[in-house]
Amino acid sequence: MRGTRIDQNQWPFPSRQPFEGRYMSLALLSEAHVSDLWIHAATAPTSFDYLRYGPFADKSVLTALVKDLSNRADQPFWAVLDVNGRACGWLSICDVSQEDGAFEIGSIWFAPCLQGTRAAREAIFVLLQYGMDDLGYERLVWRCQTQNEASFKAAVNLGFTHEGTWRNAAVVKGWQRDVAWFSILKSEWPAKRDAFEA
Repeated sequence: MRGTRIDQNQWPFPSRQPFEGRYMSLALLSEAHVSDLWIHAATAPTSFDYLRYGPFADKSVLTALVKDLSNRADQPFWAVLDVNGRACGWLSICDVSQEDGAFEIGSIWFAPCLQGTRAAREAIFVLLQYGMDDLGYERLVWRCQTQNEASFKAAVNLGFTHEGTWRNAAVVKGWQRDVAWFSILKSEWPAKRDAFEA
């Protein structure tokens, strides 16, 4: 078996652009969002347990991180804005493979007030839709530490298929952890999109 023939050898890199939804909007992450983000980050240190950064000793440390994230050439970041225009989290498109037609939605941090809400689901859906419908990608990826039960459950609830687990694949803040991999394929997307929209 040779696999599936693909008559495309390059996919467009995701562009840095804002997105509007019903329950939230995505703006390009910038230092202008730090004041809003600090309000949430300062009171929720455990929300950073599974990320390589945070919690933050003070606002200046968060500012430095946001400046770094917002200037990454190969990883566009967006701030999630609530209906009042206040930033309450961020997420990114990362590990873009233009030759394979795949990218990951990752480096997600949502404040507790955003977690599990329609706005949170829509923020992820908007980028999924952008990747599949606008850019024509073949594969979208979700990855999380298996000990991060909330992220694992979110992947399943969002319609991703669990592909397997890499054992002892990451060391985060002194803890060695397994990493679970999930995906949505282009052929699966129409049904997944319909479920999201419903």
